[in-house]
Amino acid sequence: MDEIVNEPAVAYQKRHYTVEEYLEMEKASTVKHEYFQGEVFAMSGAGDNHNEIFSNVFGEICNKLKDKPCRPYGSDKRMNIPENTLFTYPDISIYCNGLIHSEFDDDTSILPTVIIEILSPSTKNYDKGKKFNLYKDIPSLKEYIMIESESVLVDAYYINEEKNWALNQHKELSEALTFVSMGFNIALSDIYYYVTF
Repeated sequence: MDEIVNEPAVAYQKRHYTVEEYLEMEKASTVKHEYFQGEVFAMSGAGDNHNEIFSNVFGEICNKLKDKPCRPYGSDKRMNIPENTLFTYPDISIYCNGLIHSEFDDDTSILPTVIIEILSPSTKNYDKGKKFNLYKDIPSLKEYIMIESESVLVDAYYINEEKNWALNQHKELSEALTFVSMGFNIALSDIYYYVTF
C-alpha cells in the first residue's frame, strides 16, 4: 500500500538555505519547490482530475473577472508570505489592484485576495492543516477554497463580518460555490465538468 504523504517531502537535506539560495535553485530547477524557514520541499505533480478541475475553475474565474481589477493566476505564479517565510505555488490565486512583488524577487508576489487549492490524496492533509494555518498569516487573504479531486466536495473558507474564518461546504453538483469577496458564483457542475471518479 502506498504511503500517504501529509506534506511535501524535503528536497534538500544537507543544511538550511537562505531565501536567495532557494530562489537561485528554483530558477535552474524543472520541478517546483516550496520554501519554509530554511527548508526546501519538492511539490507533487497533478493527476487528470486535478487538471480538469483547474481548467474548469480557472476558465470560469477568468470570464467572471474580465474588466475587473482582480486577476487570477495559475500554479506557475510563485507567492511569498513574508510573515512566516513560506514560498509556494497555489493552484489558483487571485490578486486585486495589481501585483505587489516580494522584496526578494520580481517573479514572486505577495498579498493575494483568494487562494484555491485542488486537493489530491497525497497533499490534502497538508493543504487542510499546516498550509491553511500558514495562509492565515496573509493580511490581504479573504478566501481560501479547497476543492477535492477524488469526490464532490468544496470547502470554502472566508473572512466573515466578525473578522473570523467561516466555512461554506458544498457536497452536491446542484450547488454553487460563492466567491464572497469577489461577488460571483460558480456551479459545482461546472467545477467538476468532465471529471470522473
